Amino acid sequence: MTIFIDGKRDDDAKVSVRDHGLLYGDGVFEGLRMEARAVFRLDDHMRRLAFGLRSIGLELPGGVARARDAVIATCRAHDEDDAYLRLVVTRGVGALGVDPTNCESPVVFCIADRIALYPEAKRSVGLDLVTASLRKPGPDQLDPRVKSLNYMNSVLAKREAKMRHADESIVLNQRGTIAEASAANLFVVRKGELLTPPTSDGALEGITRSSVFAIAAELGIPARESSLVRADVFDADEVFLSGTGARIVAAGSLDGARIGTGDRPVFDRVSAAFPAFVRANSVAIG
Repeated sequence: MTIFIDGKRDDDAKVSVRDHGLLYGDGVFEGLRMEARAVFRLDDHMRRLAFGLRSIGLELPGGVARARDAVIATCRAHDEDDAYLRLVVTRGVGALGVDPTNCESPVVFCIADRIALYPEAKRSVGLDLVTASLRKPGPDQLDPRVKSLNYMNSVLAKREAKMRHADESIVLNQRGTIAEASAANLFVVRKGELLTPPTSDGALEGITRSSVFAIAAELGIPARESSLVRADVFDADEVFLSGTGARIVAAGSLDGARIGTGDRPVFDRVSAAFPAFVRANSVAIG
């Protein structure tokens, strides 16, 4: 594991117990991937980070360039060619209470390490999904486009999946349509067409999600956003999840019912094209 915090390497870094990122989830983050010493869609991640900072009113001295530098420095210092990166910007140390205006200065840190969300054996047969009992907060409560440090909804959805002996949860919004999985976007395939929930239904504007759209366009696979309900998963020919941590991984069942026939021609084509897309859209870090 390699860690840079506020411009310095410290693999045993600590965050103050008075940091509002810890106390109140006040901050934003990005999950990124480095493969073969190159960071996938680095500038797209930085644009999303900039949006998140603006959305919560967090002014970062040095701007997004400071965060980008932290990613590059962490990657250069890391002793492996591949890594999952967690870039975090917190509001910083402040007095007790939710008032963000008394925080001294934002804290920026980046971690590089390995990540393996699902065993390879489960990837080959498809993940077992369950429908989470809790609902996704509406955009008037917490905009799903902002990757804030308030991830309790995702934590509890994941916990519920594990308690029910499943790999992952799908989370519905207040209207009962699908938002996303606990920490990944969801795609269904129906009659050769790719469908995924829109951000207005609670889906994150995922970097891997938009990559799937780009790959589908290259392959001539029709793809679009569409509101989906639980029944659409049962009616699907294929279902898969996408995310920086998960990459692209097929789903095999929902709430104990098998999805499709087990054949996944669209998923197979998209996942086969993904490595080349990653190489073509990565920034070498030297």
